[in-house]
Amino acid sequence: MSSSLQTLLAEPQLAQQLLSEAQTRGFVTAMAAAPYLIDPSEWLAFMWGGEETSPFASHEELEAYANAIVELWNASREALLTGTWQWPEGCALDDKELVTPDTREFAEGLLQGWQLARDDWETVMPQESENNALLGGVLLCFSLLYDPESAMEALAQEGADNLAQFEEIFQSVPTMLCGLTLRAQDLVDNDAE
Repeated sequence: MSSSLQTLLAEPQLAQQLLSEAQTRGFVTAMAAAPYLIDPSEWLAFMWGGEETSPFASHEELEAYANAIVELWNASREALLTGTWQWPEGCALDDKELVTPDTREFAEGLLQGWQLARDDWETVMPQESENNALLGGVLLCFSLLYDPESAMEALAQEGADNLAQFEEIFQSVPTMLCGLTLRAQDLVDNDAE
C-alpha cells in the first residue's frame, strides 16, 4: 500500500469515515479478483460508506486517494493473475484471538467487495457449475476468517483438529484466491471468443 494512501487513512477526520487499511486492502482485492473489470468510479464511494459526498476536504485529496486506490488495485490484480498474491502484512493467525484484527478486517472488506461483484460471479460461475464449488470454497474461507469463533465451533462439531484445520485454511487462501481469479479470467476470455 502506498505511503500516500496510508497517510490519508491515518488522518483522524478521514479514519472515522473511510474503511480501515485492512478493510481497504480486502475490498480492493475483491474488486481486483472480479471476473469483469468494474470501473473504480462505480465502487470508490463504497470506501466511505456509499455516501454521495466524499469525506475529503479538497478535490486534490480525493484525487490522491482515488489514484492510490487504483494503484493498489493494479498491484493486487497483477499479483492475483500471476499467482503471487500473499496475505498483506499484519494479516496472520493469532494464538489468543485465532486471527489478527487485520485478518478479520481484511476478510470483512473482501466480503463487502464480493457483494458488489456478486452478479458477475454468478454469471461466470453459476450455481450448478463445477466452478461454483471453487467460488464457494473461497467465500467460505473468508467467512470463517471473518468469524473465527464460529469457525472453530463448526470444526469442533466435525471432529476436526480445529487449530490445525484453521491454520490450513488460512495458509491455503492465497493459492485459492489466485486460482479463482485465474479461472474466472479464463472463463471470461473463452466466453469472449
